[in-house]
Parts: sequence; C-alpha cells; structure tokens
Amino acid sequence: MRMKILSVNISEKKGTVKKPVAEIQLNRYGVMEDAHSGSWHRQVSLLGKESFDRFAAMAGREIAFGEFAENITTEGLELVKTAPLDRLVGKDVELEITQIGKECHGSSCAIFKEVGNCVMPKEGIFARVIRQGVLRPGDELEYQPKVFRFQVITLSDRASRGEYEDRSGPRIVELLKKHFESSNRQIHIDLNVIPDDATNLSMLIEKSLYEEYDVILTTGGTGVGPRDITVETVRPMLHKEIPGIMENIRIKYGTRKPNALLSCGIAGLIGETLVYTLPGSIKAVNEYMEEILKTLEHLIYMRHGLDSH
Repeated sequence: MRMKILSVNISEKKGTVKKPVAEIQLNRYGVMEDAHSGSWHRQVSLLGKESFDRFAAMAGREIAFGEFAENITTEGLELVKTAPLDRLVGKDVELEITQIGKECHGSSCAIFKEVGNCVMPKEGIFARVIRQGVLRPGDELEYQPKVFRFQVITLSDRASRGEYEDRSGPRIVELLKKHFESSNRQIHIDLNVIPDDATNLSMLIEKSLYEEYDVILTTGGTGVGPRDITVETVRPMLHKEIPGIMENIRIKYGTRKPNALLSCGIAGLIGETLVYTLPGSIKAVNEYMEEILKTLEHLIYMRHGLDSH
C-alpha cells in the first residue's frame, strides 16, 4: 500500500506548530533543523489527512498542514492502524515506525491553545530514520508491515522417526497465530521436528539466526532424562538469559503440581533473537505459552530499542 506526501513541515521549538517547507532532509537524527530531531525513537512525526480531516471537523475550522506539529502529512493510509517496527519506504528514504500516539500536555501545549485539541496523542505516529535522504510533497511512501518470524522446533526421537504425531509444536503454532491475529500483526512460522540430538539442534538454531528469525521456541528435552539435551545445548549459545519468565512459570504451576518444578527450561537472547525452551507435553505448552505471550511483543520491541512502558 502506498501513501502520498501532502506536506513536509518544520518547527524550531518543541510544542509549537510546524510550518510547511519545500523539502526536508532526513538524517540519522531525524529532520534537519527540526526541534524534535535527536538520538531517540521519536525523530519524525507523521499524521494522515484521514485523521487530520476528522479533527478539523471537530475544531470547526480549517486547519493548515503542520498545525498539529507533524513533520509529514500523508494521504492514502490510516496511519493510526500501523504498528511499531512497520516500515515506510520511499525512493530515497526509509522510516521505521516506533510509536503510535503520545502523551498530551493539554493546556500547557501551544498546539492545544491554538487549535483547541490535538490529534497527535491519539492518531499521530512517530518514526526513526533508517535510510537518509530528501522528502518532498508529492513523493510517495510504501507501507511495509513488520512480519514477525518464528522458528518452532520439536525435539523428539520418536516423532522424528514418525512413530507418533507431534502435537506440541503444532500447538505452539496455533497459539502464536491466535495471539497475533488478535493484535492484527503479521507472522511467519516454520515448524521443524528433529531428534533429541545436540548437533541437529545447534545447527538449526544457527540457521535460524542467520535467517534473522525474531523468536525461536523449542518444545521437548527440558527434563533430566538421558536424552534431554535441549537446555544444555541452548544455554552456552545465549548472550543474555532472561530467568524471570521460566522461574515464574515453574513457581506458578509447581505450587499445585510439584513435578512442574523439574523442568529446566530457559529463556534468553542470542544476538537479536529471543529463545524459549519449553517442555514437550501439550499441557506444559499451554501453560508456558500463556505466560510467554504476555511479554513477547514487549521484549521484541525492547531488542529494537523501543521501550513501550
């Protein structure tokens, strides 16, 4: 989907309306000569004419481009329906969406005083510069939604030989699809079934890292049996462990069923990729995924430098 640039706007002070200009130069800090440029995640602000028109009607008067303090005024896409990590790509520039809306400062804001309301806290979006260049009215940007990529790995000697059907891996896939459909995010999932073999597992993880998967979830091999090798294989590969997730799950379910405390599952980061090792039963997958999904998107955002607190 493509959108057209109607206006590009600059202000020298924060909290003031912006004035249309012939072009803006986007550099690694945002819009050159604009008050909001800097080494942070809200370098560039955008507002769609679709939102602009709604709030102009509420204000009961015509509002000029830039009055809501947006750097870029667009037409053709409901920007408020985008999400962090989506991209806006033009011929010479590229932006990554980092935030939807912001805190409203109310009567202390010059925009609020002049216009009587402000659309940016509700429907404005913010972005950071990925590719530097010049942007002018009449240029177009293509909307490219972020696709979260998941690698799901079932470890089971018998399932890999076809002696029984893998149910845990498909259950993880089902829960991921249900969760992300509810938040209107796009996902891609690959499912692999391999033996309980450290070499096979480490090779598949390395391949997933090379192909830049966002998340790897394994199921099986987290116990203390002689063929349970998942945790021992994954832990040395981690750059940072995130112990609280698995500890909380073990305590939550272990108080009712002590055997749940025997799982050695871990969570952590290998580079930019999140890794979770889950037990192999359907019941455990349901319990673990219920807790993992509560913080999954937030963790992905944090790894991209976006703190959505």
